[in-house]
Amino acid sequence: MVTVASLTRRTPTRAATRQRRARFLAAVGQHSVAIVLVIIFLAPFGFIVMTALMSDAQALSGSLWPHPFRWANFHDVFTSTRLMRYAGNTMIYALLSTAGVLISSIPVAYALSRLRWRGRQLALVVVLAAMMLPTQVTVVPQYVMFAKLHWVGHLAPLIVPNFFGDAFSIFLLRQFFLTIPQDYVDAARVDGAGEWRILLSVVVPLARPAISAVALFSFLYAWNDFFGPLLYVGENTSNWTLSVALANFRSLYHVQWNLTMAATLLFMLPVLILFLAAQKAFIEGVTLTGVKG
Repeated sequence: MVTVASLTRRTPTRAATRQRRARFLAAVGQHSVAIVLVIIFLAPFGFIVMTALMSDAQALSGSLWPHPFRWANFHDVFTSTRLMRYAGNTMIYALLSTAGVLISSIPVAYALSRLRWRGRQLALVVVLAAMMLPTQVTVVPQYVMFAKLHWVGHLAPLIVPNFFGDAFSIFLLRQFFLTIPQDYVDAARVDGAGEWRILLSVVVPLARPAISAVALFSFLYAWNDFFGPLLYVGENTSNWTLSVALANFRSLYHVQWNLTMAATLLFMLPVLILFLAAQKAFIEGVTLTGVKG
């Protein structure tokens, strides 16, 4: 027998359920465009993951879902190529390039933003011009120079130029340094600190978001770089990076799409983890840069 008390208890519950459902549908309607764009963006990645877990026959069929999941594909990738060697080369290239960009770009950005010296505006124009200069313009003279130094076939042509500054990183850091209040720098000068002490003790700690963004940009560029490693170390297989090795792997196993997608997923995984771990610092550094000119 249904009592009045039980009906009273059920009515608010059903009303709350209807309200939650209405709010959910309203949220879906308001963000429908964003949801569609996210699905379109993630669809290729989902296709890679699903294909990487299929058998060879399933990858060549019209099946979209692996059955059963074939985790041995990743083991086959490791055994069929020197993946750890190429990953080590890529990590050396990415880490040393990032260190070189930071070491060379931070002092230049500080000099262009905080120091008053003759020719500063001209130097800034040169930096902007270098940022707009296409790579194809300088690649031939650079290759000739590195060939005369007998560096072709090694990772040195990819790493050493980063220790001489990067135009984009210098400009990005300069714009962020301009947002730091001048009072902090003046207070350090009053206390007797030199320019290097001000840079390391005041500016760098306050500019961690921008420095993190520059470091992430540089690391991702080096990790994904294909043209540079192909040009300079393409003939020396022991110094291949993952991008060159993946292109060669794809040419050898172009019919076995499951192994190709498994190798692609292993190539993408480290940078995905890095970006997710540093996402907050990256977004903060990008959004806070460029407030002042």
